[in-house]
Amino acid sequence: MKRDSHSREAATSQPISDDVLREKYLKPGETSVDDLFRRVARALASVEPEADRARHEEAFLKNLYAGAIGAGRIMSAAGTEIQATLINCFVQPVGDCIQGVDDEGYPGIYEALREAAETMRRGGGVGYDFSRIRPRGADVKGTASMASGPCSYINVFDQSCSTVESAGARRGAQMGVLRMDHPDVLEFITAKRTPGRWNNFNVSVGVPDAFMQALGRDQQWELVHRCRPGAALIEKGAHLRDDGMWVYKSMPARELWDAVMRSAYDFAEPGILFLDHINQDNNLRYCESIAATNPCGEQPLPPYGCCDLGPIILTRFVRNPFGFGGAPEFDFDAFAKSVATQVRALDNVLEVTFWPLPQQRAESADKRRIGVGFTGMGNVLAMLCLRYDAPAGREMAARIAASMRDAAYEASVALAIEKGPFPKFDADGYLAKGTFASRLPPALQKSIRKHGIRNSHLLSIAPTGTVSLAFADNASNGIEPPFSWMYRRKKRESDGSTSEYAVEDHAWRLYRLLGGDVDNLPDYFVSALEMQAQGHIGMMEAVQPFVDTSISKTVNVPEDYAYDDFKDLYLQAWKAQLKGLATYRPNAILGSVLDVSPAAAEPASEQEGASGAGVDPMRSVIESRPKGALSAVAEKVEYWTTEGRKTFYLVVSFLPVPSPAGGVLERAIEFFMPVGQSGESQQWITSSMRMLSLAARGGFLDRALSDMRKVAWDRGPVRLGTYQKEDGTRVPLWHDSEVAAIAYAVQNIIAQRAGQGAPAVAPAPAIPAASSSGSSAPAALETLAPPVMAGRKCSECGAHAVIRKDGCDYCTQCGHLGSCG
Repeated sequence: MKRDSHSREAATSQPISDDVLREKYLKPGETSVDDLFRRVARALASVEPEADRARHEEAFLKNLYAGAIGAGRIMSAAGTEIQATLINCFVQPVGDCIQGVDDEGYPGIYEALREAAETMRRGGGVGYDFSRIRPRGADVKGTASMASGPCSYINVFDQSCSTVESAGARRGAQMGVLRMDHPDVLEFITAKRTPGRWNNFNVSVGVPDAFMQALGRDQQWELVHRCRPGAALIEKGAHLRDDGMWVYKSMPARELWDAVMRSAYDFAEPGILFLDHINQDNNLRYCESIAATNPCGEQPLPPYGCCDLGPIILTRFVRNPFGFGGAPEFDFDAFAKSVATQVRALDNVLEVTFWPLPQQRAESADKRRIGVGFTGMGNVLAMLCLRYDAPAGREMAARIAASMRDAAYEASVALAIEKGPFPKFDADGYLAKGTFASRLPPALQKSIRKHGIRNSHLLSIAPTGTVSLAFADNASNGIEPPFSWMYRRKKRESDGSTSEYAVEDHAWRLYRLLGGDVDNLPDYFVSALEMQAQGHIGMMEAVQPFVDTSISKTVNVPEDYAYDDFKDLYLQAWKAQLKGLATYRPNAILGSVLDVSPAAAEPASEQEGASGAGVDPMRSVIESRPKGALSAVAEKVEYWTTEGRKTFYLVVSFLPVPSPAGGVLERAIEFFMPVGQSGESQQWITSSMRMLSLAARGGFLDRALSDMRKVAWDRGPVRLGTYQKEDGTRVPLWHDSEVAAIAYAVQNIIAQRAGQGAPAVAPAPAIPAASSSGSSAPAALETLAPPVMAGRKCSECGAHAVIRKDGCDYCTQCGHLGSCG
């Protein structure tokens, strides 16, 4: 089967699409997306009656080409022999006991840990509500001891995730939730301020409406649990409430909210889940209660619930993009047909998939949740000449979401007529006032009441990081606007070398290919970093009423965003009936040694005099490290010893200093090797970096590096770099120790920085667009890359430049896309 006319990307695919397709999705024997699509279509059709199987396989295949793809697990594992789940994420319960089940039937902590390990081993991420675990200081009658609280057990789940590599080399993502009224909520809120703690978790607090009302009235808030506090807490005032809950402590709601907001402002976590909004809107509130979400937040789920996801690439349904060839328009008819077929495909996934746990299979069979979604919303609005953060853009997004809702629910009713409704269906409960289904068009409600519906929930707007790269030509992720028009990707080759190329936004790239002037982009090209925070929330507010689960979206705000305005974003989200909110504000507290602004140079020392004449600014003494973040580079260093190939990352920070000849020079001022790169403690590395930093500030860095180059050891030579012989050939360069090799690497970084003639604030260098069509990017490309931004450490390059972008971890230094959620 050939690609259809809407697959414009196929003819001129970017290297990023080819790379991610090969790295993440193609299986042995597959050489192209065509092979992959056939495998997936055949697998999903295999559960249909044999007489109809070929017809459905053809329909699924056609829909894949049209843009209706599966989430990552489906595209990677469907139709293979590996026993990996096709379900991206689950929510799993944790009870208030160590083993077995607690008195309400919830699995004990270590049983829940075992279940989570099995789920992650099979490829699924997991969300948990830890609120049932008794607080620190509560009575434990069985052992006559005091409880250690949920945060101590989250440590155990975090370490378990670190040791369990899930199917397909996908590390398990986790979401930890604690209710706002749990006595240990303050410890939970601040836990991730400790570097390295809960690295394998996103965390969110579950906030009920009662708390938001107490906040608005400036009232006290009670922290409660059903388990009896220990004697020491009772002596301090803990007491039993009329409803049988123990009040451990009361505090001003304003004070607790400020703790949450400060952590979110400075550390990007916790996120917020508005639990009452989630449960009031739930089609199944008559038979379940929801207290947690999957790791990315787009799927509030009951215990053992799953998210069976399949985004549709919206860019495939735009006709005459940007007005080239006629008025731009969105093909709603074609889109609705694609949604209908996608519903059937995802319903079949529930039959095809391998289930890590029998409880997950049973929960899915009872309710048959699926999540049709979309990707490319930001690009589509630009292609329709609509600005993302303008009213017309939001109106179009709402129209698209409403079309998807109606088409999905109609298709699920048709499936119920053919295959039967989900077993837990109850028309009165499902259509009760206030549920999502009660807001469907009257004709649809009438059909549901008459025939039932196959799937309890049908819609979910999830992050689409790698599938967007692999299958959508880097269309904007999910509901997000584009993050940037171009970024640089550094790729490790099989021979150990590193190549670099530009990754272009799909809409920007298409605009250029169609003849648009990308040096003078129209106003409707707006990126995530260019718009106000209200523009992000406004889009969620416009689309959420048409989505029966939730939306995964990160609201990015600049570092200088006022704290009071930041707090208002969450109040705005609650008042808008959103189900949650996650924000990201890059800042130095997140651990960055990289920044786009130059640190102010230290004042000239007294011996320099007013003019500083006669003093080398590269050698003058700097008494202390300058305050603030410094411009920096991070470089991966590969070398060989008798033990084989080794790697580490070096980060060198530079201080702008005045040049005697005029202008500005960059002086290496601080050296850092990110921790945790080796199984050995290697304290000598840390001490070497500190001594180099002191030498750099003392003005004798060259001598210190020269001395390091002379260090020898008895473990054999170290190979790093090459040198050119007189005949022009290059041969390996050998060093007498790792210390000497590190010094050589540092010298190289400094020399390369100086050789570039970089200004105090160096913009990202321009990189030719390495598309297979051979086209090159215009000169303006160098201004399109996003700045290197403060963030967490990148597992790929070691730079502290990982931010949350479109619901996923994204390194602004090397372009590495990490876990989503």
